[in-house]
Amino acid sequence: MVLGLKSSERVMGEFGHVYKEQYAVALFNSVRFEIEGGGGPQSQLLHRKNPLEDHSIFSGGLFQYLEGNKKWRNRFVFVADTYDVSFYENKVAHERGLHPKGTINCAGYKALTSMEEYLDLVSTSLPGVKAKVGSGPFVKGATQFPLILWHPYARHHYFCVLTEKEQTKWHAVLQDCVRHSNNGLSEECRVQTPAFTDAVRLHRQAQGHYGTWDMMCGGPPQILANLVMETLYPELRNLIGPRLKGKIKQRQRNWMLISEAVYKQVLSQTQAQYEALVQACEVETPRLDAALRTDMDQIITSKEHVSGKIRALVLPRAEQLLRRSVQPYVSSILEALMEPTSRGFSEVRDVFFRELVEVSKNTLNGGGKDKLGEHMEKISMLAFHPVKMQSCYEKVEQLSLEGLQQRFDVSSPSVFVQRAQILMREQMDNAVYTFEQLLHQSLEEKDQRGENLCKTIQCCQDRVLKKYDYDSSTVRKKFFREALLQIIIPYMLKQLAPSCHPDLPPFQELIFEDFSRFILVENMFEEVVLQSVTKDIMMAVKEAAVQKRHNLYRDSMILTNSDPDLHLLGESPSVDWAAQFGGGDEESDESPEGCGRSKWRRRQVVSMIKLDGMGPLPYESCLEVPGVDFIPEEGEMEEGVDFIPEEEEEEEEEGATPMEPEPNSPDNVQEIRYLINPVVEMVVPASEEDLAVLTNGTEPGMLTLEGEEEEVTLITTVVEEVHRKSLQWKSAIENAIQEIEMAVQEEDEDRITECAVDSDAELAPPLADSSPRHHDDSGFQSLTNEALDEGEAQPMKDVLKTEDSLTDPGEVERFHM
Repeated sequence: MVLGLKSSERVMGEFGHVYKEQYAVALFNSVRFEIEGGGGPQSQLLHRKNPLEDHSIFSGGLFQYLEGNKKWRNRFVFVADTYDVSFYENKVAHERGLHPKGTINCAGYKALTSMEEYLDLVSTSLPGVKAKVGSGPFVKGATQFPLILWHPYARHHYFCVLTEKEQTKWHAVLQDCVRHSNNGLSEECRVQTPAFTDAVRLHRQAQGHYGTWDMMCGGPPQILANLVMETLYPELRNLIGPRLKGKIKQRQRNWMLISEAVYKQVLSQTQAQYEALVQACEVETPRLDAALRTDMDQIITSKEHVSGKIRALVLPRAEQLLRRSVQPYVSSILEALMEPTSRGFSEVRDVFFRELVEVSKNTLNGGGKDKLGEHMEKISMLAFHPVKMQSCYEKVEQLSLEGLQQRFDVSSPSVFVQRAQILMREQMDNAVYTFEQLLHQSLEEKDQRGENLCKTIQCCQDRVLKKYDYDSSTVRKKFFREALLQIIIPYMLKQLAPSCHPDLPPFQELIFEDFSRFILVENMFEEVVLQSVTKDIMMAVKEAAVQKRHNLYRDSMILTNSDPDLHLLGESPSVDWAAQFGGGDEESDESPEGCGRSKWRRRQVVSMIKLDGMGPLPYESCLEVPGVDFIPEEGEMEEGVDFIPEEEEEEEEEGATPMEPEPNSPDNVQEIRYLINPVVEMVVPASEEDLAVLTNGTEPGMLTLEGEEEEVTLITTVVEEVHRKSLQWKSAIENAIQEIEMAVQEEDEDRITECAVDSDAELAPPLADSSPRHHDDSGFQSLTNEALDEGEAQPMKDVLKTEDSLTDPGEVERFHM
């Protein structure tokens, strides 16, 4: 914990200095853009402002593994429009507006459906600690259809479902949650977002990391926590990894708990420190903004003067590197990006077309506007339906930069895959929204039915598809340019830094002190490198557009303001098809009256799972989990962990607090030490006189546990004092059993009834020195009525069957009385 705090303070201190510098530069760029203006080509399709208003993504039942008590429970899982995954005790708890048992922000996670894939990722976290081939996982699934959320630092989450169909749908939903959470920071923040991203990039470059970064995901505190862990994690692993003791599975689990505890502590620190940093910068914003607007012309002139001198130094070296090591690979990189991306956007077009064809068919056969409203209600959320969009996403997942990743220091293509998928979703929603507005306008102008209605739908469809072709071409070209820059620029900066950086400091002296906060030499150096490669990238993308292999259009074909009437519709609110045309909504999930839920998502994007031949899904309540025969507990066969009886489980649930206990992750250094070094407690019932004998000669060493030798560094002997009345209990138990056996032998029902005052009374467990007559049972049960009716004599020694529970000695004495 101390190491984590020190690393967090050090990294945040270095980052804070860079962030303050980049904040002033980002503010200058924002004000300059506002004054000078600018922008790219105009979009043909309309954009929906709040597409998921009054909608949720998905909800349903999942089996969740609770690490606190190592049990599987059924949970009602709700995915809101924020894409956070919340799980409740049951559906009723959600409908009543109760707080969830937990909520998962999926940023940085991977959604897995294979335990083998999960174990491979776990094994890579601790080098040299790998499970044997064929060994089982330390978490046994309740079914053969697992769903696992894996994170390199944070807690892992384990779920499973009953059918493959459920697994496919839930996996698509979880992948969409991860994709949305990893989408990056909001571009609407024109100062904070570029300042933050540039500060993170420059900080990593100072550490020698120039390539793309997979963990640039989530909010700023999460990204900063990942930045701290990038440095801290290897140090922590080298320090603690060799000290972990026990079996391989136990070492892996203990390491995961330690990593989670450190990550939570780091995340808490970065959250507070980032908020303080942003607040300090915002306090200075008015003063900086006033200075910029007053001296903007002088600042721009000064920057251009210094930038020209830096260009004269850097540009020859950059062009030489470009010709020798970059230009030969540009076409290969572009082709690797274009092929799967264009297939994905083409699949988006096909899915959109197929859905509209179904609308036309169903409308023609089903009776006009009423059915149209029902179908359009579902079409309106097509872009946010993870299952229907899955075929589009899978096309882009085939993107591979094999052979180029190592050369250009690209960690993995996942950064580009997820970005392309987000753009595909945006284009699909734009197409759907534009079609909705055009169709709604046509329906308001004319009362159309039957074939005329189908012709109107087809006319709107063709109009939208043409606009989609234009917009998808523009979006893809921009994506290709940005991806090429993200791959090439870090490589060039890394190659040029050793020769150029020593010559840069003298240029800072050429900048007036009043302007030095807005003009940084490091930023101008990167701008010169960017300008040197931009021309080649633009030419490569333009040549690909001329070839028309991937339906890309040349920039000369762009028509701005081509449809002004359509863009006036963009100001209209989204169409409520169900309300205006009376269409039903099978996927709606409205709140019951009187539930007290202030904000209820009225409609659900993805429909619930419906199993063939079955009614509602079983296990609606968390108390109705399948029996212990159906769900083997962790370590049942290997470690001998017993199941909790169903009665005890129900009592435990009824008496539980609203929140589940957190998994046993260490919260301090002492608990981490207990994970590293096993502590064996030997509980021996004995009197005080035997204390010296019991503890004598107990030393650390090798101890055989479960057939394997384990190294033990600490042995604690806990001595329980024997109660003075133990001999009286022993005598009372023996006398009671003798009387009952005599009563059975004499077949005297009256005496049996008199002796067995309480048929559910429990006796104390046998003592360590009790006679062989005592069984290992700890309770007492009376004869059954069936046995009494048949008149069979049953010895009490065979009847004593009970649970492993303790009983107050006073109850035994009352029984004897």
